[in-house]
Order: sequence, then C-alpha cells, then structure tokens
Amino acid sequence: MPSKKIPEITVEEFAKKLQSQDQFILLDVRETWELDFARIIDNRLENLAMSRLANDGVKALPDLARSHESEIYVLCHHGIRSADVTGWLVSQGWKNVLSVSGGIDEYARKVDSSVGFY
Repeated sequence: MPSKKIPEITVEEFAKKLQSQDQFILLDVRETWELDFARIIDNRLENLAMSRLANDGVKALPDLARSHESEIYVLCHHGIRSADVTGWLVSQGWKNVLSVSGGIDEYARKVDSSVGFY
C-alpha cells in the first residue's frame, strides 16, 4: 500500500514566502543546540524541538499553531524531521502545513548561506 505524499515546499518557494508579509508560522523542529549553528531570523519563527513535540503532543504547539487552519511551514536540518512532523500534523487534522524540503541545510546552500551550516 503506497504511503501518502508529505506536503512540501521547495526552499526557493519558501524564500519567497519569507519575503512576503503573509501571516504564517515557521515551526523549526530542530533541537535548541542546533540553532547555534544555523538559524533563519524571522518574527514568524517558533522553535519547538521534535523531542518536545514527541513528549507533549499538540499541547506543545505554540498558540498560533493550534488551529487546524493555521498556515505552518515546518523546518529542520535536512527535511527528515520536518517531513515526519508535517505528516503527523496532517494526520491530526491540520490542513495548511508544509515541510520545507531539504531543510535549513538546503536553504543555506541554495538561497542564503548567511543562515549557517553544520
């Protein structure tokens, strides 16, 4: 039985979204220590480590992300954790959630190297 495709956005598409004034949540699911190496600076950013989300479930989500209608972009290092979290949120009823394909590493390589690498 084929698995459902995880909704994704490319780093190039995501860069355009970041330049917009649109309201959305950038949910960075990397661990806190990872932020020291690479980080996107944006007032729509919320850091919620996947480990905390795994422990606390939806109650760990920031208030703005709790609506099933919230527009959420999920980011991690290479796109694996963000895909997992995106799939989980979709399975919980969220409708407007996308994983940033390739994560912050691909974003740094293709869009903005100033965010850092690790």
